[in-house]
Amino acid sequence: MDDHLKQLLLLGREHYQKREYDKAEYLLRQVVAKTDRYADVFDMLGVIAHSRGDFVAAERCFEKAVGLNPNYTEAQLNLMVTYNDLGKYDAARQIYALIRNRGAGGAAQADPFAKGKIANMHAQTAQAYQDAGMGVEAIIELEKAVALCPHFSDLRTRLGVALRDSGNVPRAREQFEAAIEANPRYVQARVLLGVLLLSGGDNDKAVEQFQAALDAEPDNKSAQMYLKIAKAAVERGKSSAPPAPDSPAES
Repeated sequence: MDDHLKQLLLLGREHYQKREYDKAEYLLRQVVAKTDRYADVFDMLGVIAHSRGDFVAAERCFEKAVGLNPNYTEAQLNLMVTYNDLGKYDAARQIYALIRNRGAGGAAQADPFAKGKIANMHAQTAQAYQDAGMGVEAIIELEKAVALCPHFSDLRTRLGVALRDSGNVPRAREQFEAAIEANPRYVQARVLLGVLLLSGGDNDKAVEQFQAALDAEPDNKSAQMYLKIAKAAVERGKSSAPPAPDSPAES
């Protein structure tokens, strides 16, 4: 590799990492004009094209990257996303199967990046199902996402919301609690769990969740509002309780 090509690659990658896509593309295309043997260059060009909504160009770049390096997990995942964007669902499933099969041998299975990206793709598919009114299918996709990344509090919270909306309150509560266990400062899960507890009449525990949410995020308006409601419910419960006897009742 000559020095000029090295410099183009170096600068192109630096601009790409800074998300300065116009500058990166200008340099990376000069690299491609000189040589077509760098898989990561095509992957970067694919990401740039995808960010502009040019899925056809992105598809060509990602396919080139995967062709150069069949074990390039990130490029395969990007290609799978692009196939889905283009409605090529069978092709996307084939890529997914390749990644999973390789993971069974221990390579991709241990790759947190790959798992995270696949989990987020399941979440995106779940959103598409929800938008179409297909709640059961959305839950299935979110369960797949959580199975891949059980420590992702946001995914568990989304699954909890989907379960709650389907009427499965006990399982929704389990997911909110698991999200909090994974990240005690994840405010959204605490607020949603608090609302669930409040609606079920467990006012004291609801107060605890809303207070914990405010400890983590003092300006959270939802937590502030719900905390007032929960505290008022607690006070009403106290005032409606029968007075305690002054002395033990005689038998």
